[in-house]
Amino acid sequence: MIVVTGATGNIGKPLTRALVEAGEQVTAVSRHVATPPGGRHVVADLAEPVTLEPALAGAKALFLLLSGDLHAVGANPADIISLAAASGVRRVVLLSTLGVATRPFGTTRMAMRELEDVVRESGLDWAILRPGGFASNALWWAESVRSRQVVAAPFGDTGVPIVDPADIADVAAACLLDDRHLGEVYELTGPAVITPREQAAALAAVLGSPVAFQELTREEAKAGMVLSMPAELADDTLDIIGAPTAAELRVSPDVEGVLGRAPRSFAEWAARNVAAFR
Repeated sequence: MIVVTGATGNIGKPLTRALVEAGEQVTAVSRHVATPPGGRHVVADLAEPVTLEPALAGAKALFLLLSGDLHAVGANPADIISLAAASGVRRVVLLSTLGVATRPFGTTRMAMRELEDVVRESGLDWAILRPGGFASNALWWAESVRSRQVVAAPFGDTGVPIVDPADIADVAAACLLDDRHLGEVYELTGPAVITPREQAAALAAVLGSPVAFQELTREEAKAGMVLSMPAELADDTLDIIGAPTAAELRVSPDVEGVLGRAPRSFAEWAARNVAAFR
């Protein structure tokens, strides 16, 4: 049995599907009742690790994706690792962040690095995934594209090599199923740097209709972001997308190294998800 947390999200859903298609028994975990793509579903809140116990019973592996509130100051996700080990889990694949390496002293990055260390020292088999920005963050623009044909974002001409969550899911599946990836830390990016303005153009292309770009200030962008994430995480994210370092602009070879194919482009992600913008 493999436990997938965040199973209804942009990574968890394709990961659950991939594991089921590989013949694995999967327990999909989320905060709310859902119908996962195969396997069984357990409702649990990772902020209260004890609620995860029924899902972990009999499990051999865990994919750990932290919800936004577990990135906040004062959260203690290390308890999840302890619970997993006590439950007999033998392998954990942690979804970390590229910022652990590129911005190690950001508030949320320090907390994630501490969790990485807990995983390394847990006695479990492990692999750590460090993605950069997600292509699926473009879903924040879905309502404005549908209603006004506008993408509103800060730093319109500053880009990073955002990664398709489906690629993260495929790499996670490989790490959960293949011992060759144990003890590895993979940095996951897309195939090229792309700016928000270029993303708007890619959306226009798949929609077949114009999409305008509206530049937001940092303050305007943060006001929207804190509706769904801790302020510390919003600030750390804005620091990166506003002034990426050379390391954050680097296109990593790790997706191709693990999967044997190039990472998917933003245009490919947009084509698969075009219905959300119509």
